Amino acid sequence: MHSLRGKACIVGLGITPQGKVFHTNHVGFAVEAVQLALADAGLSKNDIDGLLLNPGLSWGEASMGSFQLQQALGLKNLTLSATMNLGGATAGAMVAHAAEAIANGRCSTVACVFSDAPLKPPKRPQTSIQERPSGSANTYAFARGFEAAYGFFGIPAQYAMIARRYMHVYGLTQDHLGAVAVAQRQWANRNPLAQYYDRPLTLSEYHASRWIVEPFHLYDCCLVSNGGLAVILTSAERARDLRQPPVYVLGVGQGHPGGDPVDTLSTGAPLAARQALSMAGISLAEVNVVELYDCYTFTVIVSLEDYGFVGKGEAGPFVAAGHTAPGGRLPVNTGGGQLSSFYMWGMTPLSEAVIQLRGQGGARQVPDATVALVSGNGGVLSTHSTTILGRER
Repeated sequence: MHSLRGKACIVGLGITPQGKVFHTNHVGFAVEAVQLALADAGLSKNDIDGLLLNPGLSWGEASMGSFQLQQALGLKNLTLSATMNLGGATAGAMVAHAAEAIANGRCSTVACVFSDAPLKPPKRPQTSIQERPSGSANTYAFARGFEAAYGFFGIPAQYAMIARRYMHVYGLTQDHLGAVAVAQRQWANRNPLAQYYDRPLTLSEYHASRWIVEPFHLYDCCLVSNGGLAVILTSAERARDLRQPPVYVLGVGQGHPGGDPVDTLSTGAPLAARQALSMAGISLAEVNVVELYDCYTFTVIVSLEDYGFVGKGEAGPFVAAGHTAPGGRLPVNTGGGQLSSFYMWGMTPLSEAVIQLRGQGGARQVPDATVALVSGNGGVLSTHSTTILGRER
């Protein structure tokens, strides 16, 4: 058995109000999320000796984010502090880093945090992030050459380019992409925290929605959300005395294929999954809840195939048949995901896995959920993390 398997647990979960909420800024959301996670676990800030932050776009790429957050929280004597950014793969990387620090005795209790506040209040002068280069756009600008001169801008266009080629090669259709959006909306309609909790979506409405960049309609793209989300990890031994059922970290892995981000039809999922499943000592067939990084409907398709839940070219018909929707044989993105719930980068799928394994999903709870696979994807299919979580050690 791998030495890291089952040594650390997620014992606290803090989710602030999400979406068009404006009562604080990105630092305030982070503080609020950590405080909620500590209360959820039954711990105090004095218990934290490790702090990992995945900064959203609002933090600024040059900021010492984890130090800023430490000051705001009033934390003393940290033995681990880091600001980490692998895009959407960061949440899985933070959990892995925290679990390793706990397992080797470097830390006893680690907070992993994400927050962002890119939305501005209505009628406020637009001095917002839209008027300056965004963090993500800047980060990946290194890989672009003359494309901007021909109108090829932004992250949605890069994913759209890959998706269009994928449709040509593997027979993926617009209806298949729409089926992903519809299935996840069905889950969101059962999640009171979801931004689209009370708004069902039909395939016809999907097709009627405006184009963002072909082949992506509005509902192919993730939400933009203000908010914060934090998880608290500690050792398996200490977790037994805390307030919530422990969620064990069974396996972690990363996969970063490299190369030009838009010149690929695959992700780092196979490489990351091989490590994570091996560490967990389980097969893919033993996973019964799947929480995939869904910045676009397309990433759900390519992830299902790259993990091996279905073969290449088979995910579209699989989703269209209802297998990932409520009542389906492979529950995927059971809170509505980033398409219909809220967009906290890789913390969205991670938080939903914790809720499901605790058995706290309410109307969306998957019966007998014992093992969850969580994916993270960033850098336009260039970074990938896999986390295997379980109810039992």
